[in-house]
Amino acid sequence: MNREKMALVRQNFVRVFGDGGDIRCYFAPGRVNLIGEHTDYNGGHVFPCALTIGTYGVARKRNDNKIRFYSVNFNKLGVIETNTQNLVYQKNLGWVNYPLGVMWAMDERGKKMECGLDIMVFGTIPNGSGLSSSASIEVITGFILNDMFNFGFSNQELALIGQYSENNFNGVNCGIMDQFAIAMGKKNNAIFLDTATLEYEYAPLKLAGAKIVIACSNKKRGLGDSKYNERRAQCEEALADLQKKLDIKALGELDEETFEENKGLIKDPINYQRAKHAVYENQRTIKAVEALKNNDLETFGKLMNESHVSLRDDYEVTGKELDALVESSWTQRGVIGSRMTGAGFGGCTVSIVNEDDVELFVERVGRDYKEKIGYKADFYVVDIGDGPVKVNF
Repeated sequence: MNREKMALVRQNFVRVFGDGGDIRCYFAPGRVNLIGEHTDYNGGHVFPCALTIGTYGVARKRNDNKIRFYSVNFNKLGVIETNTQNLVYQKNLGWVNYPLGVMWAMDERGKKMECGLDIMVFGTIPNGSGLSSSASIEVITGFILNDMFNFGFSNQELALIGQYSENNFNGVNCGIMDQFAIAMGKKNNAIFLDTATLEYEYAPLKLAGAKIVIACSNKKRGLGDSKYNERRAQCEEALADLQKKLDIKALGELDEETFEENKGLIKDPINYQRAKHAVYENQRTIKAVEALKNNDLETFGKLMNESHVSLRDDYEVTGKELDALVESSWTQRGVIGSRMTGAGFGGCTVSIVNEDDVELFVERVGRDYKEKIGYKADFYVVDIGDGPVKVNF
């Protein structure tokens, strides 16, 4: 979180909505997942961390029931207005449906806004990058409402409310990982989360002279209109086939050996591939965290690489842009591991790179990508940050 950026957003708030009243400032991070992709809705493990880039928010109560939204990122859209009696999905509202969904989800839980709000947001997460700009908006909205109206939710509950709203208001069947990683982030730690039970532990990221480098493909993607929901349905079909013999509730309950012994139960070959990824990726994640605890960064990197291959070949969610970034990364000096991160179909890759080689890595991967794809990628050397905060001025 950058206090100078926060101050600028507050100035913008006053310019757009006027001065006076109790103006409050907030920040919620984005997240990157180091390993454990498409496992969260399959009852498996994930290993994300919160970032120091994210969403800045400024809010103030109104004396009526109007809710006015303004995004610095989408300033051409101007102020978008609705009210506390109209918490319904409207396609023409665009990005506003994410905070509106959280308001609706809280209303469903009996936590009603006693008045309207003016809300301004500014995101430093590249839009459509797969670093969870939507979940960051959801968490910051929940955090704002919790503070403004003393609703009393824990951060973990805010994560569940964000997921519920995205599933049921915005129609994206996402798992819990994004909202959980953002709401529960801890500086310099990743979160080893069992998505089936929500049991979690913080794991210090001891990267021993290495840095996390995110490469944004600039291929835009949207979860709702991608094949994300289709992948989830395929996994559910595979699970239903396995349940005819096995007493399991999720693919994440299986180890590789049990899966191989019973894979013949899965009728559709495509569904088999999807389930194979979910099972093996979950086990990779468990092994990767164990390697990190043992300061075995080399094994962690190899598991990252294997994760990308599985996402490319079995889950088929990478695409030429992400493959180009990762395949170039694998050839560079000082690269410990590299893989796509997020839902796929565009978005970002995450690499662990020796600090001394980062500059050359960015230059060479950027050059290779532009030559192959025709437009440039953007690179971010990131730090691991905390969860949502209220910022006092």
